[in-house]
Amino acid sequence: MAGGPDTRSWFDQAWLDPDSEAHESDGRPEEFERLWRGFMTARVTLGLVLLLLQGTILALGSSRDTTLILVCLGYLVSTLAFRFTARPRRLVRSVSFSSLATIGVDIAAFAALQWLQGGNINYAPLFALPVLMASVLGSLLLALGAAAGVTLLLLLGAAWTSLQTQGDATAQFLQAALTGAGCFVISFLSHQIATRLAREELKVHRSQLAVRVQRQVNALVIESLTDGVLVVDRQGLVRAANPAARRLLGSQAALHASSFDLAAAVGWQALVDVMKQSFAGVQSAQHDVTLTHPGHGAQRVRVRTQLTGAQGGNAESLCVMFLQDQREMEARLRTDKLASMGRLSAAVAHEIRNPLAAIAQANDLLDEDLTDARQKRLTLMIQQNAKRLERIVEEVLDVSRVQNREGTIASHRLTLNGAVERICRDWQQQTASHHLLRLTMTSVGPEVSFESEHLRRILVNLLDNARRYASGQIDSVLVSTVTAEGVPRLSVWSDSPPLEPSVERHLFEPFFSSESRSTGLGLYICRELCEGHGASISYRRSRRKVRGTEMDGNEFIVTFGPTVSTVDIDLPTDNDEVTRWPPARP
Repeated sequence: MAGGPDTRSWFDQAWLDPDSEAHESDGRPEEFERLWRGFMTARVTLGLVLLLLQGTILALGSSRDTTLILVCLGYLVSTLAFRFTARPRRLVRSVSFSSLATIGVDIAAFAALQWLQGGNINYAPLFALPVLMASVLGSLLLALGAAAGVTLLLLLGAAWTSLQTQGDATAQFLQAALTGAGCFVISFLSHQIATRLAREELKVHRSQLAVRVQRQVNALVIESLTDGVLVVDRQGLVRAANPAARRLLGSQAALHASSFDLAAAVGWQALVDVMKQSFAGVQSAQHDVTLTHPGHGAQRVRVRTQLTGAQGGNAESLCVMFLQDQREMEARLRTDKLASMGRLSAAVAHEIRNPLAAIAQANDLLDEDLTDARQKRLTLMIQQNAKRLERIVEEVLDVSRVQNREGTIASHRLTLNGAVERICRDWQQQTASHHLLRLTMTSVGPEVSFESEHLRRILVNLLDNARRYASGQIDSVLVSTVTAEGVPRLSVWSDSPPLEPSVERHLFEPFFSSESRSTGLGLYICRELCEGHGASISYRRSRRKVRGTEMDGNEFIVTFGPTVSTVDIDLPTDNDEVTRWPPARP
């Protein structure tokens, strides 16, 4: 059946076509199955009626011939068997034995009743059933064939009757011809109507399928958007909201309720004002508002609104709000700036290399001719600072290499436990935080391929962040080393409050920080240094036993080596065989 769908869709039409080859094995449309079962039920009902009719005639004594009852009984049994054993199928592809049996049984049974009954009862109207069934469920060829078969049988019956009687048989031939002509008209018109209805049904089915699939795709796209989307009516009731919008609103009602009142929270009043302005017809490209909710800081959001057109006289228009977190927008801008600064830093580092090498070489030549101890100290200072500048230049170049970073930073084998212990001791002395930190290490110290100065920078940065947000009590910062499945790991845990979702999503991005005075480069540099050595760094929320109670806290995990698996990491507990420093406090 041809005919394209009325609804345009960018999906493959062969996939949307329920009558295509891809769907042949999946079953038939429900409408066709209902028609098929309707015809089969009609045949069974007609067979039962004919059997009752012949039984009544026999019981009244009008006829003693049991042949008619046997014909009706055989027809009823055949229709029952076909109704409950056959599978719904179209009689279109070819004139098969099944189609001939379905149509032929009806024509043969009705023709037998017509001849055996004689002129007492006219069974010619019953021939409409097989003709209609062939027209609706089959092809035009099968429909015309059924009509031709009925006409031929009627004409043969008229000829047989004319031979048996001596009267004028013109009326009988005329009646057979008119009935046959009616069968041809019924078969043709019924087939055309059925084909047209099937084509329209196919169009509707295709359109519904395209709309349903596109609706699912649209819902998936909206759910995945990083920008929030709110659909609000004139009363301020939120009809729909995607996860990003619910996170921006922040309350429990917004996170879990299917619909909620936008005016229910005082901190959302700015959005209510924007909604009212939109319904009032005040056009504005965008609005910068501030959302506040208990337990969280102020959230700066950029809002764009658009009204939906009212569909129908009684339908109301809705206000669609698009919410953008300004911190994320600023983070993207800072990321673009970082890319420019990275290219500039690499260019400057390349330009510094040559004059720096010339300074170092000139200082070495000058040092060879000097004998004064004071001048020797000056050249030594120049040499030390030149090496320091050279190391900084190399690090800038290493961090600026975005591609193929693994293995670009030269590293050495070092004992993880010893290096971590030295760094923690130095950090405690510099920050005077002896009561704050507790170090837990495995009894066998693993060796890792890492530059010691880079490990110091990473660990000091994590310790500074932990101290900044920790409670400041005893053992509020825990540092652990462990080897799991042959992979060494370093963990820094603190009893800090959980991070906001917007901060956690951009935790390792450059220039993104929850504090106004922070540059937001610390964790980014940690990640770059880890990846330069083939390691990785990740964040999770975990529980630790501190001061005799289980507490939740923030944990940063550095995984050494090429194999990265930081989702579920079992770090040492108080019952494991470990070395603790300082000793466990009571």
